[in-house]
Amino acid sequence: MSASRKIVSRSAQTQWFDRAKSSSSHESALSHASQYVLSGLRPTGRVHLGNYFGAVRNWVRLQDLYDCYYFIADYHSMNSVRDGAQRRAFTRSVALDYLACGLDPQRAMLFRQSDMPEVTELSWLLSTVTPMGLLERAVSYKDKVAQGQPTDHGLFAYPVLQAADILIYRSELVPVGQDQKQHIEIARDIAQRFNHTYGEALLVLPEAYIPEEVAVVPGTDGRKMSKSYGNTIAMFAAPGEVKKAVMGIVTDSTPVEAPKDWSTHLFQLWSLFATEPEREEMKARAATGGLGYGEVKKDLLARLGARFAPMRERRAALAARPDELEDVLADGARRARAIARPVLDACREAAGLGAGKEKR
Repeated sequence: MSASRKIVSRSAQTQWFDRAKSSSSHESALSHASQYVLSGLRPTGRVHLGNYFGAVRNWVRLQDLYDCYYFIADYHSMNSVRDGAQRRAFTRSVALDYLACGLDPQRAMLFRQSDMPEVTELSWLLSTVTPMGLLERAVSYKDKVAQGQPTDHGLFAYPVLQAADILIYRSELVPVGQDQKQHIEIARDIAQRFNHTYGEALLVLPEAYIPEEVAVVPGTDGRKMSKSYGNTIAMFAAPGEVKKAVMGIVTDSTPVEAPKDWSTHLFQLWSLFATEPEREEMKARAATGGLGYGEVKKDLLARLGARFAPMRERRAALAARPDELEDVLADGARRARAIARPVLDACREAAGLGAGKEKR
């Protein structure tokens, strides 16, 4: 650790949480935006470079442009995590990661999916108009079956709960990668069917927001970085663990003196942390020979450490105050409910559930 780097003081931490818990600040900070944006990640392990460059970094940018809802999808994690204590630990860890990376509760809502039971009720309403064939065509379902994941109802009905996540907050834009566009198409299809069934424009039809700059980050083995493949680099893991992952990136046996293939996943990972001139210089070195993979890995490790050091400090400071982290999540759920409850009530009314307005 550099002795010259500024350390977050306790008073600074207090100010940050005080701002995060100030409801009046929340509403005023978000009032300029005109569209709702929603996204989330399943707490099935530690946030890694693929999550950061593929999603979280972009979320931080979007919170200044839109009304953003960011949630931790712990209901969805039940398809793969079957230990309750582990799920809670993962959920809190992901919340810390989000905040450390720059999500600001003054400018965006951050909450746990399971603190919003309205979502599961809407999911049931939507399931009654969702054809089996639509779910059977879901690419994510087919992929997980191919990976050998048990085909229980939770996995099969995953797109319906995902649609409820999106639709209950009247989300207009959903940031996704190109490979996730089908999820939004399914949500639109389900919303249209529900609206048609009950003769009202009850649910907003969302659009996929696919930023051009979103990276598909390769893992240490060259496949897409994913916890399912065990090929991730968790940027907030212990330094020794991060070093082991980086130095263990799979490479070929090309000798140092020979030219290197610039398109390989090692160079792709390194490029995430480099400027355009640095990329051009490294590309030229790779083409001429004399560059060893070990040198590239060591430089990648140094760059990764420098990029995430301030976030690592911020995360440690936030982790020391778990009660206030819970306050941030609870306040996010309160604010999200103010949007979600009227949507669910309108759907219930149209579907003839409960006593109805005339009885209240």
